Amino acid sequence: MRVILAEDATLLREGLVRLLAEEGHEVVAAVGDGEKLLEATAEHQPDVVVTDVRMPPTHTDEGLRAALEIRERWPDTGVLVLSQYVEKRYAAKLIGGDGGRIGYLLKDRVAQVGDFLDALDRVGAGGAAFDPEVVRRLVARTSHEDALARLTPRERDVLEKMAQGHTNASIATLLYISQSAVEKHANAIFDKLDLPQAKGYSRRVLAVLRYLGS
Repeated sequence: MRVILAEDATLLREGLVRLLAEEGHEVVAAVGDGEKLLEATAEHQPDVVVTDVRMPPTHTDEGLRAALEIRERWPDTGVLVLSQYVEKRYAAKLIGGDGGRIGYLLKDRVAQVGDFLDALDRVGAGGAAFDPEVVRRLVARTSHEDALARLTPRERDVLEKMAQGHTNASIATLLYISQSAVEKHANAIFDKLDLPQAKGYSRRVLAVLRYLGS
């Protein structure tokens, strides 16, 4: 997989470069700010961009704004955001469109090397990968909405795993239920959230957006 890394902390950036190279990935560029990230993406058009949120010059949201621009200009490039914080304002925008090729992990998760590499693989393969803590914080503000309140505890468990980017097979394994049970719960979720089948729309993505409060 061809990867671009954007991280202003030199030690972390170089550590990730070494880790990805050891795992057989090709790091085509490693940069320290949002402007250079956009320039490198235009030049290399990688499979996945891994970017920090806060980078020079203002150390506020340069990485996220660059991620949103990459999503718009190069939709075939996956984006995996790493952050010490949950930036609620941008999360729903990042998973817009088809909801694929996007991930958002807290930096603590990078220390769990297996989790980080799994998220990178899922984003590179066209899927999604959201840190459970990110999902928990994002959904806190919507937990009392009538539509979501109609869900059973098990249906909420299934929807939470969907929001983290898991497939039905992965959800079945994590929740110790059959895949057919996951599909049954998913259909119940779509019905309770009033998401009818419609050409051109993914009910799964719409359910996740509803869950995240978009």
